[in-house]
Amino acid sequence: MTNNKRKNQGNKNKEVTMTPPNEKDTPIQDYEDDDIEEMQEADLKKLIRTLRSSQKQILELQKSLMDKIENLSRENEILRRNQNETKQLVQQETGIVTEVKNSIDQMKNTIESLTNRMGEAEERISDLEDREQERIQSDQRKEEEIRNLKHIVGNLQDTIKNPNIRVLGVPEGMEREKGLEGLFSEILAENFPGLEKDREILVQEAHRTPNKHDQKRPSPRHVVIKLSTVKHKEKILKCAREKRQITLRGSPIRLTADFSSETLQARREWQDIAQVLRENNCQPRILYPAKLSFVNEGEIKTFHNKQKLKEFVATRPALQKMLKDVLHTETKKHGHQYERR
Repeated sequence: MTNNKRKNQGNKNKEVTMTPPNEKDTPIQDYEDDDIEEMQEADLKKLIRTLRSSQKQILELQKSLMDKIENLSRENEILRRNQNETKQLVQQETGIVTEVKNSIDQMKNTIESLTNRMGEAEERISDLEDREQERIQSDQRKEEEIRNLKHIVGNLQDTIKNPNIRVLGVPEGMEREKGLEGLFSEILAENFPGLEKDREILVQEAHRTPNKHDQKRPSPRHVVIKLSTVKHKEKILKCAREKRQITLRGSPIRLTADFSSETLQARREWQDIAQVLRENNCQPRILYPAKLSFVNEGEIKTFHNKQKLKEFVATRPALQKMLKDVLHTETKKHGHQYERR
């Protein structure tokens, strides 16, 4: 018994310390079963209070720990989600960067392809321009050749037609009795009695032109008389100019030289200018095949084309004033023709 008491007393001196979070340290004694039996009621109550207080502290500590664990879990979940979102964002940005790089590469390839195609197109355009220039030059050469050929053909036609006289105004069917040659002899006898007796004037051929008569045509076809020499033609036409009024059986007719269509057109182009010169007593004449001749300041001037005439008129103020309107009209007319082309 005495030994147990000593043992109990020795055990009473032993203490166990528990330190709850955020509270002052409270000493808790560690009691054996035998000591508890020998303890007084007051000590026992104190022990129970101490145990309850410790239990409460443990529960609070456990709750605090659970709260911390739960907070940590939530933070870990948030961190995990953030990491996943960050990972996804990184993946998306990486995908976007990859797409952008691919797009840039495609754009570079497209630009390179377009550059190559533009280079090819420029080469083709350059080739086409060269071909077009060659075509234009070729067309110009062809037009020049055509003009030269027309001029040659016109000259040949004029040479062939040089001995011809064209008679205008002879009614259709009048030649049935005497023929066209007989009618021409009648014209000479009626208008130029002296020439009619000239036996050197020989008619080689006579015909109407065009060959077929158009019933809708109001005026009769022209009669073409081909003489043996150009000298006889000029002699007859000179007498006709001097007489001015030529008739056949009392009806007026006209005698003119026979020209090619090109020469006729060139002679017509002088008519307006010749009319103005005639009104101003410049004695204009249209010479063979299509030259303009007139008197200016006492001298006879002859021009083959209008450009030469314009250059001459520019040096003569009085003549320039006289022909100002008609030359201006001719310039406008040629300008409109050029625009139509």
